[in-house]
Amino acid sequence: MRAAVLGANDGIVSTAGLVVGVAGATDDRSTLLTAGLAGLLAGSMSMAAGEYVSVSTQRDSEKAALDYEKRELREQPEAELEELTELLQGRGLTREVAREAAVQLTERDALNAHARVELGIDPDALTNPWHAAWASFLAFTVGALLPLLAIVLPPTGLRLLVTVVSVLAALVLTGWSSARTGGAEPGRAVLRNVLGGALAMGVTYAVGTLLGAAGV
Repeated sequence: MRAAVLGANDGIVSTAGLVVGVAGATDDRSTLLTAGLAGLLAGSMSMAAGEYVSVSTQRDSEKAALDYEKRELREQPEAELEELTELLQGRGLTREVAREAAVQLTERDALNAHARVELGIDPDALTNPWHAAWASFLAFTVGALLPLLAIVLPPTGLRLLVTVVSVLAALVLTGWSSARTGGAEPGRAVLRNVLGGALAMGVTYAVGTLLGAAGV
């Protein structure tokens, strides 16, 4: 949930900065639509590709660690049992209790026990790069649609105002949501979100205005 909110937030801020910057240079609807769509597609594809590569790397690392653990369990079962015992001791169990727990866990599923206790991995729930990629793509797209529609649908004189107000309202919502899902204080998160988005739009609008005035 938190990742989805942050992905949508990225879509809102990056697309808003893009279309507001273009709006500083021109009020042509087709130009704004083209720029907004290009930003939406480029951003969503970039997010998806980045998540796919990142999560694939993480999954490969997890699988490699599990394969190494399988080999150690096969070649050094006693040493692995002692290692698991010491790990359980480190979590506050007495030597006797830790040894008995290690024996029982090993008899039930040695790889699962070592994966969870030693590696912090759940072998039955490895990360899926395709799920992460699609989630990022959709979250970014949903977020990017707001500034895109806000800049092209209203009348010319209201486009910038509607976009800025809509984006800042959405940033309040995403800042509050991300803080609440993470158990943090929402006030500071909302303030950071709104200030960051406002700064992005202000800078790009200023640059667009200067370029437009220079006839670029």
